[in-house]
Amino acid sequence: MPVPFPTDAEVNLEPPEPPEILHVARGVMTAASPPEGLTRVQALCFRAMSDAMTGHPLDLGAVEPISAAEWAQGLARRDEAFRVRMVQMMILLALLLRRMPTEVADRLQEFADEAGVGEGCRDLLAATRHLATGALGLAMADFQRNGYETMAFERSGAGDEHTAAEYWAEAPHDPELASRWHALEHCPDGSLGRRMWEFYRARGFAFPGTPGSAPPSLAQHDWVHVLADYGTMVESELEVFGLISRASDDPRAFTLLVQVLGLFEAGYLQAGMGLFEMDLGHVSADEEQMAVRLGDAIKRGAQAAWAHNIARETDTGIDFLAVDWFEHAPKLLDEVRREFFLVDRAEKSELALAAGSVGPWEAGGISPYQAQAGRDQAEAEGRPYESYGAAPAP
Repeated sequence: MPVPFPTDAEVNLEPPEPPEILHVARGVMTAASPPEGLTRVQALCFRAMSDAMTGHPLDLGAVEPISAAEWAQGLARRDEAFRVRMVQMMILLALLLRRMPTEVADRLQEFADEAGVGEGCRDLLAATRHLATGALGLAMADFQRNGYETMAFERSGAGDEHTAAEYWAEAPHDPELASRWHALEHCPDGSLGRRMWEFYRARGFAFPGTPGSAPPSLAQHDWVHVLADYGTMVESELEVFGLISRASDDPRAFTLLVQVLGLFEAGYLQAGMGLFEMDLGHVSADEEQMAVRLGDAIKRGAQAAWAHNIARETDTGIDFLAVDWFEHAPKLLDEVRREFFLVDRAEKSELALAAGSVGPWEAGGISPYQAQAGRDQAEAEGRPYESYGAAPAP
C-alpha cells in the first residue's frame, strides 16, 4: 500500500540528519543491488553522492537491507519531490551496472510504488525494465518520452508534440547564429563571452551555425563548461551533466544524466544528444576519483538551485540549457558565476580538485585530439595556435 504524501502541516522540508540518511541509504542500496550485492563502483558513487549532498559521512558497513514497505514508511513526512529524487538515485546506481538484472528492475518498481511515486516515475521505471531485458531502443524511448527534451519544448511554448531528435537537431547552415558566436571574440577580456570564444578556438570546435558544428541545443552545455570550470575530457562531460541535471528542480532533467551515463559508462546508448558517441567505462575506469567528482557536481547543481530559489523566491531551480547566454556574454566570468549561484557552497570542492577535476584551461582539461584540432584549425587559417592555457594531461 503506497504511503500517502504528508499535508503541508506534516511535511518535513529540512535537510536529512544522520538517522534519516542511514534509512534512505538502506532503501537505495537494497533496491539497486544485484544478487551478489552492490558493485564497487555503485558503492563508491553512492557514498560520494550521499556525503556531498548531506555533509554527513555515510558508513556503508552500517547499511542493512530493508523492505520496500518499511522504507516508504520511514519517508512518511517527506513530500513527492524528495521521494522521486530518492528513486532517481536508485535508478542512477542501477545504470552503473553493465547488465541490469530483472530482479533489480522489479525491485525499483516495488520501492517506487510503496513510496507513492511509481506513477510519477513511470517512464524511468519502464526504461529500466527494458534495459533488463536487453531492449535498449525501447529503454531510451522511455527515458526520452517524458524527459528533459519534452520539458524544454513545454517551457518554450512549443508543446510536447516533438521528439528528442528534434531538440538535438543540427544547424550547419545558419549564418545569423554563426555570426553571434564569431562576435564573442570582441567581448571584454575575462568575460564569459571571450572565454567561450577562446574555449572553442583552443579545441578547434566549429561555431554553431557552421558545417561540422554541434547542435545548438548541445552547444548550450559548453557555456557551463566555462562557467562551472570543467574541462572537455569525457570525465568532465559527466560532471557538467551531473550539475545541469540536478540544478533544475524539474525531475525530468535527470534524463540528461541518464543519457551521458548510458553513453560513457554502461553502453546503453550507441549515440546521443546529436553528437556524442558511446565510449564505455569512464566512471569505473577511475572509480574512486570519478565517484567523488560526480557526487560533487551533483551537489553543486543542488546548491545552486537552492540558492537561486531562495534569492528569486521560486521553486524552479536553474535550467542551464535554457539560458540565453549571449545576454550574459559581455559580463565578467566571475560576475556571471555569482549571478547563477556557482559560488560559496556551490563552488568546486577541494575533494573534487584532489580527485582530478580540472577546468578548461588546465593540464588535462583538453584531449590530445582536441588540441590537435585547434592546431589544425589555426594552420588552415594562417594564424598562430593559442591554447589559452589548455593542455592535454602530461
